Amino acid sequence: MKGARTVWGRVPARARALCAEALGFAVVGVFAFAADLGTFLWLRGPAGLDPMWAKALSFGAGVAVAYTGNAVGPYRLRGRRVAGGWRRFSVFALVNIAGGAVQLGCLGVSRYGLGLTSTLADVVSGAGVGLVLGTAVRFWGTRTLVFSAAPATGPAPSPETETASGPAPASEAAWERGAGGRR
Repeated sequence: MKGARTVWGRVPARARALCAEALGFAVVGVFAFAADLGTFLWLRGPAGLDPMWAKALSFGAGVAVAYTGNAVGPYRLRGRRVAGGWRRFSVFALVNIAGGAVQLGCLGVSRYGLGLTSTLADVVSGAGVGLVLGTAVRFWGTRTLVFSAAPATGPAPSPETETASGPAPASEAAWERGAGGRR
């Protein structure tokens, strides 16, 4: 185990931070998937809802769990690119819809473009390739469009402001501590 710590210590801090962020995003995703699936199964079973309505409502439940988990989890200290809670949630929902569209697109290309119509082909294209690409879209959109690394107000600090004669000004040092100095 000591060797693994030595190797991990050599990884640049930015890469370690990105790995931690991706891991937190994935853990939140597991809970969101469970909420989506559980809600869908309940709405289809005991509630007896139409499959399309059940999926639409369960998707909304999964998005709500994912947003809440990301806001209080891996992105709690980051700036908010979009101001206002409901506006930010709306952008997050749109990012998730785009990720879902990527998944559907992969299934459509496999089925209608390549003519692969078996159940295995559907699973590989929709739940395999589509899930990976859709998750990549969701991760990028969540960290870039919803919870950015930039402060909520004001310009991002530039490397030119740091001088060789001393540390960065107080405002820039606060920014580097995370989310504009908030802890």
